[in-house]
Amino acid sequence: MKIVVMGASFGGLHAITTILAGLPAQFSLPILVVQHIGVPEGLTLANSLKKRLNKPIFQGEPLMEVKKGHIYIAPVEYHMMIEKDLTLSLSVDEKVNFSRPSIDVLFESAAYSFPGETIGILLTGANNDGARGLHMIKESGGITIVESPETAFSPTMPASAISLFTPDHILSLPLIAPELCSITGDIDELHAKYSYS
Repeated sequence: MKIVVMGASFGGLHAITTILAGLPAQFSLPILVVQHIGVPEGLTLANSLKKRLNKPIFQGEPLMEVKKGHIYIAPVEYHMMIEKDLTLSLSVDEKVNFSRPSIDVLFESAAYSFPGETIGILLTGANNDGARGLHMIKESGGITIVESPETAFSPTMPASAISLFTPDHILSLPLIAPELCSITGDIDELHAKYSYS
């Protein structure tokens, strides 16, 4: 696998924080994130997450090279995409599913740039953005994870994906980080993170 892409909307800040906090410091893949709902005025999502987590977190910029273990957040009002050379691109094209940044735009770029090498994660949200893009990741041979609608803060977005296709994993929020580590082979680092010996 080359990359992890993650999308959330309503209730997503908690969900994203929970997953990122559950990953080891030396996680082996770059993680790209789209979150619809903003944070308090004057504070970017990247800075908000930095305050909560001791992780290398960056707001996405054009031509920024993505690196393993680093986390890249789509800036407000820009679509973020991943290119085949593992650099980011941004656009102010029309909103998709009433959203910019759009989860679908990020997911579709990952499916196109890294077919069979992308892990897509779709979390809580109150619209259907991300379902089509996650399906493209699945169709291209990638791995798809959807937060369980039963435990999501807002079930609409996960349910939309599940109604469109059968994801590889449908998991409650606390189980997503461990499953991600299992897929990527970071499970030993995860065990070390929680070891008190």
